[in-house]
Formats: sequence, C-alpha cells, structure tokens
Amino acid sequence: MESVADASRRISRISSHLLPPNIQMEGCGLRRENCRAKGAAPGFKVAVLGAAGGIGQPLAMLMKMNPLVSVLHLYDVVNSPGVTADISHMDTGAVVRGFLGQSQLEDALTGMDLVIIPAGVPRKPGMTRDDLFNINAGIVKTLCEGIAKCCPNAIVNLISNPVNSTVPIAAEVFKKAGTFDPKRLLGVTMLDVVRANTFVAEVLGLDPRDVDVPVVGGHAGVTILPLLSQVKPPCAFNAKEIDYLTNRIQNGGTEVVEAKAGAGSATLSMAYAAVKFADACLRGLRGDAGIIQCAFVASQVTELPFFASKVRLGRSGVEEVHPLGPLNEYERDGLEKAKKELEASIQKGVSFIRK
Repeated sequence: MESVADASRRISRISSHLLPPNIQMEGCGLRRENCRAKGAAPGFKVAVLGAAGGIGQPLAMLMKMNPLVSVLHLYDVVNSPGVTADISHMDTGAVVRGFLGQSQLEDALTGMDLVIIPAGVPRKPGMTRDDLFNINAGIVKTLCEGIAKCCPNAIVNLISNPVNSTVPIAAEVFKKAGTFDPKRLLGVTMLDVVRANTFVAEVLGLDPRDVDVPVVGGHAGVTILPLLSQVKPPCAFNAKEIDYLTNRIQNGGTEVVEAKAGAGSATLSMAYAAVKFADACLRGLRGDAGIIQCAFVASQVTELPFFASKVRLGRSGVEEVHPLGPLNEYERDGLEKAKKELEASIQKGVSFIRK
C-alpha cells in the first residue's frame, strides 16, 4: 500500500503540472516547469533557439521524442509558450521548458549540452541565401553571444542560413569571447546528404536508407558538391545522370521554395535532417564509436578555413575531419567552383563581426 506521505507527494506533483507556470504549490515546493515524469531516463540537455518557427516546431517535436534528451529548452522571440505547452503534453521522457524573448535567453542556455539554432527568416520565392544575410547574421550574432556566456562548452548545431556565412560569424563571436573551440561548432548540411541519398536511391531503385552519398563543400548552390563517385553501395552513373543528380541536389531548396509558392521553404525535411544530425552528435557525446556524418566545420581539408566534409563525432564534438578522398574530373571541376564561392561567403561572415 502507498503511504500517505508518498500519495501526497504524488498528488502534489500531478497538481503542479496542472497549474499555470510559475504558480508555486503551497507546501510542496514544486513548479510545473521543474517537474519531471517519474522514471524518465537520464540524458542530455538540449536547447532549440528559434523553436516557434517553421523548422523549429517540427524539430522541437522530434527532439522531444529522442530518448537521449532529458531536458529540452525551447526559445524564441514569439510564440514559444504555446509551442512549449503543446509539445510538453507528449508522453516521452524529456522535460520541456519554454523561454520567450531576449530577457530569457540566458536562462534558456544555461547548462546546455547541445544547442540547435534554426532561428531566422525563411527563404521566399526569388530569394537566395545571401538575401537572408543581413537579418539572419544579426540574429546568429546575438544568440552566439548568449552561448559564449552561458554554455561555452556546448556543442552548437547551426542551421540558420546562409550557413556558409553564419558559421564564420559564430566562430568570430566565440573568438571575441575567448570560448571558440572548432570541434564544437558545426554547420548543419545534413539536408544536402538526405536529399542526395533520396535522389540517388530514386535513380538506382533502392531504399534511401541503404544509400550513403558524401556531400562536401558548403550549403548553397554550387558549393554543394555531392561526390557521386563515392556513393555506397558502389555504382556507376552516366554523364546525364551525374548532371541531373548534381543539379537537383544543389537546387533542392529552390525546388521546395517554388513548390510552396510563397508559403515557406524546406521546413519539414530540414527539421528531419537537423534531428538526424543532432542525434548523431548526442550519440557521439554518449561515447558511441564510429559516428560519421557530413558537416560544415573549421577545416584544413582545403585552403579555406571552413569546409563541409565527413567528420567523426565524439565526446568533444568533431574528433576527426576526414579527407575528401579520390575525386573524378567532374568533381574536381565542381570543387574549384565551390571553393571560389565559398571563399567569398566565409569572408562575408568574418567581415560582419570584424567591421
């Protein structure tokens, strides 16, 4: 039989979930946002910055489902209380807490192991990723200043476009604060890999889950370079197929923007890809071996300071940056085009902070 004291504590815990946030339960010392479902598995603390946006909402929902997440902080400048209330009703182990506005950014970030940043404005028809720069650059700067102050050792997954410029911006902010660790800053290019796997699988008549296409370079247009010569399982493409696949992978984002006809950009597939990458980072933090994914990171693979290639993830973030491997002539030409555009985009990000 349950003791009276145990029953009282259980009833108080349930009641604290039902009362409005920040209303103190008399005598029990519990607030709803501090409650945790009994038996919830231990895990990592994750913050999503921009959680009420088109990417942020499905991303937050999928992270709530991840058994490696114990605490999930959802931050945005608008609408985060509603998103938090909605997602907090899911019967999974992670405790969800919401944070609204600049004044609560530091609380959202304190103690986090992984910070995922989808914040910013989306692309619209006719816009390039560079068109987003002036708005999103300022947003990323502000958020990274908060990270440098409140959770400087967190792994940062940066989604906000243009990634080719926002990752250098984040790096410069962290350098100014004296907290820059190149192993812990990762630009999320996973959507390019997800698209490449899907499109190649369609051509080959395979299950996309059985296909692995390395995608290197950057995360915009011609900087996205799928290495079709290194596809697993090994296969051969003719020239027409290579052109078709490369162009479709490079322009996958535009394909979605145009199909949505002004109603948004690639939010759902981006959220899926971001969560897939975040899960890889968490498994690396846990100590799992052999976690290899593509990401846009500080790199010596080329003469550029940042470059996307395969990396091995571990307890400290990026533990190894893989070389490109053998390239065919088509890919070598593509690499030169990618580097030329990447150089300008990286410098644009650096100059934004140093100006």
